[in-house]
Amino acid sequence: MFKAVNIQNRETLSEVLQWAVALSGGLVFIHSAGSLEFPKEPTILCLLVLFLGINEYFPMPVWKGQTTITIPIVYVLCLLYGLPYALAAYGSVLLFINALRQRPLRILFFRPGKILISFGIAFTLASVTLAEVNNQSSVLYGIFHYCVTLVIFYLVNNIIDDAVNLLNPRPYTISKWIQKLYTEISSAGISLAYGILFYIIGNTNRGEIDVFSFFFFFSPLVGIAIISSTISRLRIEKQRLKTLSSITRKLNHLQPTNEWVDTLKSKFADFFSSDASVLWMKENDSWKLRFYEGLVHESVTLSEEAFHRLEKIVKPVKFEDIHDYGPAHPLFHYSLTSFVYSPLVIEDETVGMFIVARSRTNSFRKDDIRSISTLSNQLAVIFKTRVLFTERERRIILEERNRIARDIHDGVAQTLAGAIMNLESAEKKFLKNPSEALKLLKDSEIKLRYSLREVRDSIYALRPYPTDKVGLTAAIYSKIEELMKEYNVEIDFIIRGNEIELSSMVEKIMFDTFKESVQNSIKHSGGSRIDVLISYQAEQILLKIKDYGKGFSLYQAMIKARNQPHFGILQMNDAAEKINASLQIDSKAGIGTEIVLTVPKMGLEGRELYDQAHASG
Repeated sequence: MFKAVNIQNRETLSEVLQWAVALSGGLVFIHSAGSLEFPKEPTILCLLVLFLGINEYFPMPVWKGQTTITIPIVYVLCLLYGLPYALAAYGSVLLFINALRQRPLRILFFRPGKILISFGIAFTLASVTLAEVNNQSSVLYGIFHYCVTLVIFYLVNNIIDDAVNLLNPRPYTISKWIQKLYTEISSAGISLAYGILFYIIGNTNRGEIDVFSFFFFFSPLVGIAIISSTISRLRIEKQRLKTLSSITRKLNHLQPTNEWVDTLKSKFADFFSSDASVLWMKENDSWKLRFYEGLVHESVTLSEEAFHRLEKIVKPVKFEDIHDYGPAHPLFHYSLTSFVYSPLVIEDETVGMFIVARSRTNSFRKDDIRSISTLSNQLAVIFKTRVLFTERERRIILEERNRIARDIHDGVAQTLAGAIMNLESAEKKFLKNPSEALKLLKDSEIKLRYSLREVRDSIYALRPYPTDKVGLTAAIYSKIEELMKEYNVEIDFIIRGNEIELSSMVEKIMFDTFKESVQNSIKHSGGSRIDVLISYQAEQILLKIKDYGKGFSLYQAMIKARNQPHFGILQMNDAAEKINASLQIDSKAGIGTEIVLTVPKMGLEGRELYDQAHASG
């Protein structure tokens, strides 16, 4: 039946029903308030209304939802002051609490109207149904009347809720209905137990029932509501802070990687508790959808006007107006009605947009918006860092290209130019002075052969590196086999932790450090054994090369390095700086040498191993 009605008509019908319930409840409230007289015990009335407000403001956590235990208090108000007083007090409290929570106008009046209608019908029907009972002052009658009122109240209240949810175009699944039913049953069970306890204690109390009696009877209920609600909020906030800390920590370690967003997908869902979220990034003057989760139409493309509006947003904005859900609204499912647009701003320029959406109207609190803004700032920093890494890599590539160009210009090009000049001179002297021409030809041949060797060396240097072909581990194994066949030395290679994918530059520098260190050990240490360890730890990757040779003086080595620029230590240290790594060399005469390269880890993959052992351990 509902499927035949289009989405807009269903939304309209849902709103009409909500306004009808709100209007009916308003009429009940006005009628009740108009028939009030000054109460006989105003102190007890004020106390019960206060307890009623506290219980409404501090809902108890139940399973995956929240509920308020207020029916016992409202029922006692009915017994003491009559139904009009109970309805007027309950309606006033509900309106006040909803106004404090800044509910939309329709919701502000709908929930009080629904509650007043449900309770008015329930109490009236229970009284009419049990009107034939002779002894209406007995405890059993009171308990039975309360039970009937409670059952009818929850039945009518849930029928109205289900009708509104079914008319609403937003999905109302069986799981949501079961969750709501479980919450209502829990609330009804607690209310039933407290109502029965009220009659039992009231029947056994032979003294005067005054304001203190009601205070001590209902204060445990109010106290439980306050404590449980506060604990629930603190747990939610603790989980939010924990998740934010986890996201921030991951962002700090995932800076250079290309898939840093995918790693955080599950964390986003835990942090925001949203129905949908997307992340747009502006790269090379073009907006790209980097991440989406939940009720999102990923195939929808936004217009140029929408992207232009996104660029103008420079601070978090909440969209909840049915006529304007924000420029990216076509991307989301129609059931989503509350959006937060949080820009990623760098140097007063919007370089991205993080959007979080929920189906419930006005569901984003100030704390939610502040948390989303905090994460957006973190994403902006990570985006800027990635840009800097990219620029740095481009600069390194450009420097390498310029170096190759200089080498060719200063080496091969000069040699070829000299060879050409010699050949031209030989051609001119061939008939007049053959011996001189032959000498020039020989010299040109030598230069050309030297140039050919330089060209071959350059071509070999430009070929894919061993780590690019087979990866770091396989390249090290291959080099170890080659060295053990060529030299009489034992090399042990150990890997600890779970291997992770590294950038090609990091793998190249780690391999170069390994190769240079092992070759130096073979040539200079005089030892017969070398231990190599790669340890993948929580925050870093360690490469250790340890030999058991004669060692050397690091001070003398550094002096030698100044006179011999191509000495390996300086090369390894410069290479380590390119990837923000640290190189540590520990060598003592007669003990051996240990070289440790510590590379900051680019992600949080792998187990958290803190291996401080030597390579020999």
